[in-house]
Amino acid sequence: MEDPSVRTGPLPRANGPWSRFALPPGDLLRDRLYRRLWLSILISSFGSQITLLAIPLTAAVLLHATPTQMGLLTAMEIAPFVLFSLPSGVWLDRVRKLPVYVGGELAIALALASVPAVWALGHLSMTYLYCVAFVIGSVFTTAGTAAQIVLTQVVPRSRLVEAHAKNALAGSAAEVAGPGVAGALIRLVGAPAALLADALLLLVSVVILRGLDIRESPSAKVPGRFWEALKQGLRFVAGLRLLVVLALLVGIWQMCHQSAMVVQILFATRELGLNERQVGLCYVGLGIGTVAAGAFGSRLSRRIGTGPCLLWGFAICGIGWLQLALAPATAWGVASFVFMLVCFGMGAVLIFINFLALRQAVTPEPLLGRMTSTMRWLILIPAVPGALLGGWLGEHLGLRWALAAGGLGAIALALGGWRLTHLRELRELPEPSTHPA
Repeated sequence: MEDPSVRTGPLPRANGPWSRFALPPGDLLRDRLYRRLWLSILISSFGSQITLLAIPLTAAVLLHATPTQMGLLTAMEIAPFVLFSLPSGVWLDRVRKLPVYVGGELAIALALASVPAVWALGHLSMTYLYCVAFVIGSVFTTAGTAAQIVLTQVVPRSRLVEAHAKNALAGSAAEVAGPGVAGALIRLVGAPAALLADALLLLVSVVILRGLDIRESPSAKVPGRFWEALKQGLRFVAGLRLLVVLALLVGIWQMCHQSAMVVQILFATRELGLNERQVGLCYVGLGIGTVAAGAFGSRLSRRIGTGPCLLWGFAICGIGWLQLALAPATAWGVASFVFMLVCFGMGAVLIFINFLALRQAVTPEPLLGRMTSTMRWLILIPAVPGALLGGWLGEHLGLRWALAAGGLGAIALALGGWRLTHLRELRELPEPSTHPA
């Protein structure tokens, strides 16, 4: 793959007071193709901030969902990853990835636009939200995998950590400005109607993605028979110790994450008494955390190593959830809620920029689809019971117990990963594996 620094776009050299903001000569954003991809991620991320608040607020405030129902809502979005990830990976290795990515953005826009339509007709229910969550999860199962592979077709493997960090920074910019705007919009027009804004932004993203000039052809090295191709991907992942360790650790983190996440909107609205706009303003903390990690994550990874950086991400998330479980239902509790979101934003970015880069770096191109779908399947299997556990704990023992379970679990995971695995010694991205599938 050619070096993006050669494929630079028409960015004029800045002079005068603006020169301090000029991109360095080798910056990835000087690459025309990556710049379009990054812009699409930025726009769709703004829309995601609306959905991030609008769907759970619709359930919690408008439909008066119980903690168990909130857990089931999250589980319905995760379930398609468990059901469809493996076969979708086989299919993706046989087709062009960009059209799948574009089609997925369009499908999610249509699913989100259906919610205000059903609400206007007076038929919106938790059952319908479960269906929408399942559709969104099903699309992400395939289109999300395709999006990750498209990045490897745009950026050299040696710069994947940098690319993932910049992508996280695009999401971070949306997370700083987006939640406050989303909260105000939801407060003004209602949570279901606000989803139309996300649908429109996704359509803009579709237009940008359709302009990407990526020339790819399906791999000729994929076995013709479906089951043989599926087993080849599974054997590849199972045969690499690094991928097995990553799947185990990130899978356990997903269980902790879902346990805490399913109750955090309920905690904000019912324990802290925040309204939709106030919740949106608090979520700016998520953006602050992801901006910090997106801006410095790549540099930190180079300084302390990709493996240690990933483990620190687990610990930071755990600290955020645990301190919120112990926070009082006062103004200090609101500050604690914001701090939890800052910690989660930082920790999740540190985890995923290194996790994604590591697994992509060791995988030969003909296996990228099956490796990605297999890894997503493995790490999200524990997420479904995690979401259900968080809902059960929140309903039967209290919302704080679900937060504490996630926090203690993530901190124990970081310590266990440091002591029991070789990740603390992993400093740089490894070369693609020659392990036979």
